[in-house]
Amino acid sequence: MSQENRVLNHPVFFEDDDYAHFGRFLDFHVRSGETLFVLTDENTHKHCLPLLRKKLHEDFPLKIIEVPAGEKHKTLETCHSVWEILTDKLAERNSVLINLGGGVVCDLGGFAASVFKRGIRFIHMPTSLMAMADASIGGKTGIDLKGLKNILGTFNQPMAVFIDPKFLRTLPERELNNGFAEMLKHGLISEYSFFEELAQAGPEEVTTEQIRISVEIKSDIVQRDPLEKNIRKALNFGHTIGHALESYSLLHDENPLLHGESVILGMMAETMLSEKMNFLSNEETEEILSGLIDFAVLYDLSSNCISAITDLIQHDKKSVGGITGFSLLRRPGLAVTDVECKTDDILSALHELKEILKNN
Repeated sequence: MSQENRVLNHPVFFEDDDYAHFGRFLDFHVRSGETLFVLTDENTHKHCLPLLRKKLHEDFPLKIIEVPAGEKHKTLETCHSVWEILTDKLAERNSVLINLGGGVVCDLGGFAASVFKRGIRFIHMPTSLMAMADASIGGKTGIDLKGLKNILGTFNQPMAVFIDPKFLRTLPERELNNGFAEMLKHGLISEYSFFEELAQAGPEEVTTEQIRISVEIKSDIVQRDPLEKNIRKALNFGHTIGHALESYSLLHDENPLLHGESVILGMMAETMLSEKMNFLSNEETEEILSGLIDFAVLYDLSSNCISAITDLIQHDKKSVGGITGFSLLRRPGLAVTDVECKTDDILSALHELKEILKNN
């Protein structure tokens, strides 16, 4: 039987084979015969859409919208194509868009839905660990512009989120690692024993219960601060440097870093920043770094890369008055937000990270 998390003002369902809640939810919220629009990328179209079709009865015809896979396609141009298809297929204000995919599909689909006809309803059906544990939860939508992560976006809650962990069987190892980063972050900012448990087990051993815990940690934070005025900023730990590194990699690398890969490196650098700001002891820093390094991509932080990261941080969407406030660790399991860090300290942390990666 399906199980539900009601911490948010929209339900989050964990589905089993019968998809009981999904069927009942559609019966209650969508008129019989009303078309459902399904946004996929080429991967979820092939591997996940057939399962969704089996779970839907014939009262709900589907119209499929496919977009290219990958962060480099999370753009205004892709959104424009989605809006054109919605228009051509006669989508209405009361239409429903199901975002069947990973973090990119959920981010982009949520944004496209929130803007089309001043907002149509949407449902997230995450298919990656990244989307299940993080991207589908909390109502943030977004697309990239000029290589800057999520610089365009809205706060717009989905009707519901339906999580089917069986979709994880379709993922390559790299995608599991990608989503695992956000779960590790949830432990570091809120429940350190959860971080320790995850770091010991690794992404291949992630359980449905651990995904549920991750969802509950994020949901609880979002419920208290839905528009990111204070405590929700804790979820940005690892993301100020991580987003800058991801943007650099997207622009310069043939095989760019995934979001979670960038966040792992960002968390390592920002853990060292936490020590430099006298929040963490050296012992605590070393313990956290030893838990993260096993999941880190040994990326070459060249001088050009480090210089670009410091420049990109100035364009961070969280900057106010030209100052970027970091979310750091006050102690393992507790975050502190809006911390101003000197450029020299940021550079020092990045150079220390470079040496760690070189020596592993």
